[in-house]
Amino acid sequence: MARKHKEESHANHERWLITYSDLITLLMIFFIIMYSMSQVDAAKFRAVADSLNVTLGGGTPSKVDLATSSSGPSFIDSGSNSQVPGQSSKPPVITQMNPENTPSEGSGQNDLETLTIEGIKTKLDQFAAENNIQTKLVSSIEERGLVVSIQDTLLFASGSADITSAAQNILKKISTVLKASPNYIKVEGHTDNLPIHTAQFPSNWELSVLRATNVLQILGTEGGIDSQRLSATGYGEYRPVADNKTEAGRAANRRVDLVILRSKYELVEPGSSSP
Repeated sequence: MARKHKEESHANHERWLITYSDLITLLMIFFIIMYSMSQVDAAKFRAVADSLNVTLGGGTPSKVDLATSSSGPSFIDSGSNSQVPGQSSKPPVITQMNPENTPSEGSGQNDLETLTIEGIKTKLDQFAAENNIQTKLVSSIEERGLVVSIQDTLLFASGSADITSAAQNILKKISTVLKASPNYIKVEGHTDNLPIHTAQFPSNWELSVLRATNVLQILGTEGGIDSQRLSATGYGEYRPVADNKTEAGRAANRRVDLVILRSKYELVEPGSSSP
């Protein structure tokens, strides 16, 4: 009996090896599971994310970007697009975004608007060159938009606001180009500083306003531009672009400007909704 008790006592001292081996096995399984979880199937993850987004949010599936590391995709968002096949993967770059430098939501629209304005300018410049009126029809891109300056001699007789028949055809051709953009168009009348005092025009104010209004009528009725996009303004002699002391300067100041406003300036127009 004493020998049997001694053998059982000896066996009890070695049972810790069983517990130790179990712990080692569990740790190995734990690290295997952790390693397998770090390897995310990008396609399956996107499918699950899209499905959850539709189910919970009720909207369209949104793209989930996954950063690419040497061990495979992970949940760290790098903000980069998916890798193009054949290109070497680059480590994700983590940058701190400054709200002032963050691109606005409408940046893509602004780029398209800029391309449209530049395209309109190119067509108008080509039209002016083909008709040998480059010095009388000049377009320029400014902060507020595209400004098309038409000298008065191309549109009116001296001291008159009546548009000539030749000028009507020119304005119709210009209208076909301006219709490519949905932006507002301001028609601005300008004069030189030589005073005018007739029964029809007591001052340069009336002359500039009526000239702008007559041009607007051609753009809307004959040119087919939506009247809601058009407005007329008369500045008289008070917005010169050249020195009125010379004949050339006064000729440059006697003009009608067609201003294709950038969309951001439409917010200050009457009837526009606030941002």
